[in-house]
Amino acid sequence: MKKLCACIAIVLAVYGMSCSGKSGSGAGGTPGLSPSGLAGDALAFSKFDKPVDVHIGMSVNPIDTTLPPGDSLQNNQYTRYLRDNYNINVIVDWSAASGNDYTQKVSLCIASNTMPDGLSVGSHTYMLKAAKSDMLYDIGDLFSRYASSQVRKIFDTTGGRVMKLVTYNGKMIALPGVVVTTDGVHILTVQKQWLDMYGLPVPRTLDDIENAARVFKEKKPAGNATIPIIGPDKNTKLYCNFIESSSLVGGLDPVFQAYDLYPGFFLDNGDGTVSYGSLDPRMKEPLARLARWYKEGLLDPELGSRDSSGEPVNANQAGMRFGPWWCIGYGNSDSFKNNPRANWQSYPVYSDSGEWNLHMPAPSFAACLISKRASPDTAAAIIIMYNALVRDESSFDTSVAIGWYPLRVVAAAADETEYEYRELLKVLNGQAEPEDYNDPMSIYKFIYHDAQIIRATIPGYSPARELAITDFNLSNAGYFNRSYSIMVGNRPYATTKVDKEVYSVTYSMTDLLEQRWPNLWKMESEVMMKIITGKAGMDAFDKFAADWKAQGGQAILDDLSAQVLRN
Repeated sequence: MKKLCACIAIVLAVYGMSCSGKSGSGAGGTPGLSPSGLAGDALAFSKFDKPVDVHIGMSVNPIDTTLPPGDSLQNNQYTRYLRDNYNINVIVDWSAASGNDYTQKVSLCIASNTMPDGLSVGSHTYMLKAAKSDMLYDIGDLFSRYASSQVRKIFDTTGGRVMKLVTYNGKMIALPGVVVTTDGVHILTVQKQWLDMYGLPVPRTLDDIENAARVFKEKKPAGNATIPIIGPDKNTKLYCNFIESSSLVGGLDPVFQAYDLYPGFFLDNGDGTVSYGSLDPRMKEPLARLARWYKEGLLDPELGSRDSSGEPVNANQAGMRFGPWWCIGYGNSDSFKNNPRANWQSYPVYSDSGEWNLHMPAPSFAACLISKRASPDTAAAIIIMYNALVRDESSFDTSVAIGWYPLRVVAAAADETEYEYRELLKVLNGQAEPEDYNDPMSIYKFIYHDAQIIRATIPGYSPARELAITDFNLSNAGYFNRSYSIMVGNRPYATTKVDKEVYSVTYSMTDLLEQRWPNLWKMESEVMMKIITGKAGMDAFDKFAADWKAQGGQAILDDLSAQVLRN
């Protein structure tokens, strides 16, 4: 009987270790199945001696049709790659459509403490909720052992900011995504052939933009449908905020930054107090200018109500638009189809005193969460999955969308696009060859691929002048869109000195913000839009500032100020 009980105990223990990866303390214990005697990148890409199950929840794009017949969420080229190369067996406990369905499911898992081993989330707010409920694995020790050198170097490009975002009470609680900094750099894009048509200089200041817009309105290069400056549509914010701090196509951020103003951001005053950029009384100046632009027809007459601001851009009816680097190649691709000589160019917007001021984005939005109940082997397996995605993403056959990769979060070197701009120029100038970049462990994951196609993509390159649309080969949309975005859209940030970089005190929701922010932001968005479109006078701004503080805003500022003092 004793022997029988002992055997049963052993069977139950083994079963507990392998079922759903739910065993282990989550305190960074030593994995038991990984090969012994390995370290560094050999361990970071090691294959487990025995299969390790990783239970996950998965976001699914409901309109994606790239998964071949017979494949499934947990049996496709990416899961087979993980199983064959690392002995990692991905088990999808549940899936939900990307967007609200998935975030609601994530929220439910956190609220009910039913997280699977791994979850990818698109906002650090969910990470902090799980951390406050003590649901996340302290991965610090495992990360120090299993993270690849490539991953570490990518994190280093953020100057420590990304690690700070995933540290809670001194513990590393998630694997962060890392985004390129220039996603948060908003510049002016303009159809330069319209400028050339009327002998207009490249706009540098808001006065220059205004003058060009007046000429476009008068001359109507696209006929009566001409829109000098396209702005936000009904689905777009007027400007970024601390929780959505980048990639705003059509937003008006450069207008405010030219006045050294940063609405939507919580700002460190340098004296232990925090202010909210939208409340600065100087906001009245750019708001008055925008209201004048709107009244005079320089700014889209359907501002805030148009179904899609991209439609007139792609129809080549808009002369100027603000946005991030990629909107000039990816965000207006039909513009070039409709007019192969639509010479969209990008430029910084300077203050009257000649300074380029920028609000800077969060270094990360997404994160991969690991449950505290996961076994050490399962937690280590998730880190290996992360390493493998970072190293091999550019080599996968993405005819099957990369979104099918389990627990995918994007991790790019913060300066990737600026680095690529400089290095691709070397290739075009004959100072470097594509093979010089053939390093699978480079933190610039796409440089080798991009270097291989850049000469064919820009056959008209000349070092003596600014690249124009006529220098590009438009026949391969995928190559063209990326190359145009890097070499033209990213050119301002890659080549121009920034005079002032402003960061938000927080890029995540505190408890108070979670309670108050939705109503405060709704009030702010409505008031600012009414002022710009002439439905409210400037006195509405003063009332908004007072109401914002009275309706919970002052408590938020006090709370954030206390956090700044503690740090």
